[in-house]
Amino acid sequence: MVTCAKCGHSWQGEGELITTILGCDCPNCKSKLTVKATAKRTFNDSYYMTVIDTHKGYQVLRTIMLGYTSKIGELPKYRASEVTQRWIASDGKYCTFARLRQTMGTMYYDSWIFHTPLELRQEIDVYNRIYTGAVYPKQKLIPELKRAGYKKALYNQKPLDLFRILLTDSKAETLIKAKQAKLLKRIMDSGWKNIDNYWQSIRICIRNNYKIKDATLWCDYIDLLRFFGKDLRNAKYVCPDNLKAEHDRYVAKKAKADAQLEIEKQLAKEDSFREAKAHYAQYMVMRSHLDNTQNINPIYSKRYA
Repeated sequence: MVTCAKCGHSWQGEGELITTILGCDCPNCKSKLTVKATAKRTFNDSYYMTVIDTHKGYQVLRTIMLGYTSKIGELPKYRASEVTQRWIASDGKYCTFARLRQTMGTMYYDSWIFHTPLELRQEIDVYNRIYTGAVYPKQKLIPELKRAGYKKALYNQKPLDLFRILLTDSKAETLIKAKQAKLLKRIMDSGWKNIDNYWQSIRICIRNNYKIKDATLWCDYIDLLRFFGKDLRNAKYVCPDNLKAEHDRYVAKKAKADAQLEIEKQLAKEDSFREAKAHYAQYMVMRSHLDNTQNINPIYSKRYA
């Protein structure tokens, strides 16, 4: 027996193995279903979604928790509640309005107390850990974000992080407008503070209309150039025609340098060991000489009656 969790309709399937492997369509609501063999009668789940909105010059990120409860033979029940709001000013400063959370007797950090109001809360890491979820496609943006070049693409970043960087650092705006979005994503993934390690080279690439197709490979290549003391402002190095070939060449070169450095470390350890061994041998000779020449006069105690 197959039961649709969306509409509650039940029907006789073609067989457990076939329906589990191939899935099926609900004859009632026409939904494409993934079949799971289970003895459960009740199903619960919840998800997050984000609505990007504006209000009186502030960019507002509204996080909504969606949930459903489905029982065999019954229509599912859906619920939705707005749990957080992140208000971002045009200068990148932000604050958080949220519902209270149950923190005692639970292992979940998002056990919201839904009847509590959205109020200004102290900034804690929990709000940053809440999964953004799906983003509602119709977005409202403040003028500052539009001028920064934001075109509704989040580059797999949390909206709060991306918006704050766009509002506070012109380098992010430059990358978007120069169509170097892959580089923006790569540096945000590794930590935006690392942008200064590559910025001079990025400017050379933009000036020479050099499109970075593989941002991870290019950043690693720049790190290798820095290791070997190359000029990171020279287009000859930072804008190679064949990035992969140049990267592989420097990787092999660095592997050789690392191997040589390891050999030097081992030789230094051997020299240090020989020196310590020589000092120890000299010490033992001196001690043996002293033992043979020194007269030891024991002191005897006498007991008087």
